[in-house]
Amino acid sequence: MRLVLDSDPQILTVRRYGPGEIEVAGQVLRAPCILSPARLIADWTASSAAELDEAALAPLLALRPTVLLIGSDAAMEGGALSGALRRSIEARGASLELMSLGAACRTYNVLAQERREVVAGLFP
Repeated sequence: MRLVLDSDPQILTVRRYGPGEIEVAGQVLRAPCILSPARLIADWTASSAAELDEAALAPLLALRPTVLLIGSDAAMEGGALSGALRRSIEARGASLELMSLGAACRTYNVLAQERREVVAGLFP
């Protein structure tokens, strides 16, 4: 699906997403990535959303988000991260949302354009 917004060109947004890929800043990404309004990390080594732990989330948390989005269309093994991991993220002042890839891309774009401190971990 192509996303079209009247947007600030200084803010990185998802331009489109589809099965197995997303497009950000003219790059088509087919592997897990981290996206913030100012930075794209295209070489995130996380293997899947279902296996996220504190070490895998460290690069996202280093960007100091207040909203942390995880987007994946793969099954999430129970649909949530462990309670201890959620509490650790919340203790850092961030909220965590797990959602489908499309929902995460759309939510990220809106929050980024609102100049919110959002970071998305995306699994195309």
